[in-house]
Amino acid sequence: MKLAVLVNEGPYTHQASDSAFHFTTAALEQGHEVIRVFFYHDGVNNGTRLTTPPQDDRHITDRWSDLARRHDLDLVVCVAAAQRRGVVDEDEQRRNGKDANNIAEGFRISGLGQLIEAGIQADRMVAFGD
Repeated sequence: MKLAVLVNEGPYTHQASDSAFHFTTAALEQGHEVIRVFFYHDGVNNGTRLTTPPQDDRHITDRWSDLARRHDLDLVVCVAAAQRRGVVDEDEQRRNGKDANNIAEGFRISGLGQLIEAGIQADRMVAFGD
């Protein structure tokens, strides 16, 4: 089965990020294809490399990055939601005259068209968070 995953909540404010990660991991382990994980609204905060949880806590951003690396997973952060929340890649850094970028490894910034495309290509889209 082809799946698309939508994450609408931040990594430490809601269970949605953890649930989406565990769902995606289980789906991949069961042999399903995950076309794309799209991070929207506060979910874009999953894609910042500046997250630094305490050593005894889970590092959700690193988990997503590692999963993307192991499974060639497409992790897309919504550009409009990211800009509002200060999540930028090198292109957005230059375009907006910022002095740094903070996109985590394995994530990329793109538009809502990527969400629509995933929804069209997937057999099911599963959303986590409001």
